[in-house]
Amino acid sequence: MTALILLGQVGLPLLLLGWLAFWPAGSALGWLVQAAGVAAILFALARIAQWAVPVWWLPWAYGAVWLGLVLAGLAVFSGRPWLPAGTGGWALLALSSGLLALGGWFGGQALAGRAVPPVAVVDIANPFGPGHFLVGHGGSTPLVNGHMRTLDEAVARFRPWRGQSHAVDFFGLGPFGLRARGWRPADPAAYAISGAGLHAPCDGTVVAAVGDRPDFEVPQEDPVNRLVNHVILDCDAAWIVLAHMRQGRVTVAPGERVVTGARLGDVGNSGASTEPHLHIHAQRPGTVAAPISGDPLGLRIDGRFLVRGDRLRGRDRSQHGPFRANPRGSA
Repeated sequence: MTALILLGQVGLPLLLLGWLAFWPAGSALGWLVQAAGVAAILFALARIAQWAVPVWWLPWAYGAVWLGLVLAGLAVFSGRPWLPAGTGGWALLALSSGLLALGGWFGGQALAGRAVPPVAVVDIANPFGPGHFLVGHGGSTPLVNGHMRTLDEAVARFRPWRGQSHAVDFFGLGPFGLRARGWRPADPAAYAISGAGLHAPCDGTVVAAVGDRPDFEVPQEDPVNRLVNHVILDCDAAWIVLAHMRQGRVTVAPGERVVTGARLGDVGNSGASTEPHLHIHAQRPGTVAAPISGDPLGLRIDGRFLVRGDRLRGRDRSQHGPFRANPRGSA
C-alpha cells in the first residue's frame, strides 16, 4: 500500500511535471497538448486519490508547479513551429493526446461522483466538535466511494452491509494538514481524528449503542464485526449510523431520546477500521441480525453532499443544525 501511494501520489506527478519541465515538445501544438495531458492526469489524481496520505494540499502544490511551467512555456511559445517535425515529435503528440484522453475520462468519472445519488436523501447536522476533517470515501460513484460496491446484490456477503453503500468516511487533519504523527503509526492516539467528539446529528431515538469493545492498533481490524463500537439513531424513519467509535466513550444507551448536538462519544479505531476514522451513513431501518442491511439513503451534512477530498470543519456545539428527511429523494 505504501509503495502504491508513493508511486501514484508522489512519483507519477513528479515524473509528469519533470517531463513537461525538461522535455517539452518542440512544436506549439505538441507543447499545448503535452501541457493539457499533464494537467488532465494531475486533475484526475487529485479527484480520485485519497490525499490523507501524504497530505491533502499536495495536489494544489502540483497545480501551482504546473501553472508556473505553463507560464514559463508561454514566454517562448511563439518561437516554436506549429506542427511537430519528425517521427519523435508526432509520437510525443500521440502520447500527450493519450494522457489527455485518459485523464479527461477518469477526471470526468470523478466529477460525476459529485452528483447526489438517485435515492432519498437525509439532511443532518455536523456530528463533529471543533477540528478539521477530510473525506476519505464519499460521493456517488465507486471511483470516489468504495462503499458503493456493496450495492452489488450478486455478492452475497455484501447484502448484510448494503445500508452503508452511500456512507462517508472522515479522517482528521492536524498540524500542516497531516492526518497523523508519522506515516502510519501503530498507536491510534497518533491520529488527528482519534478522540474527536461526536454529537447527535439529528433528534432521534438510540436504536443501538455499543462501546465496550477494544480499539485496535493500526492496521489491525475486524472485517466480520464491522461496526463494533457504534451508535445508531432512528431519526424520522431514517437510521443514522456512526461507527468505529472509541472504547469506553459511548455516552448513550438503546431507547434513549437525544436531541441534535447531544454528546454520543468519541472517534476510535474499532471494527472494520484499518486506522482511526469516522464512518457515518443513512439507511432505512435494518434488523437485529443485520442492522446495516436496510435500503441505503443519501446523506447531506450541513447542506453539503460530501465527496472524496472535501473538507469539513467541526462546529461550535451551541450551533445546532436541523434534521430533515427527504422522502422523495433527489436526482
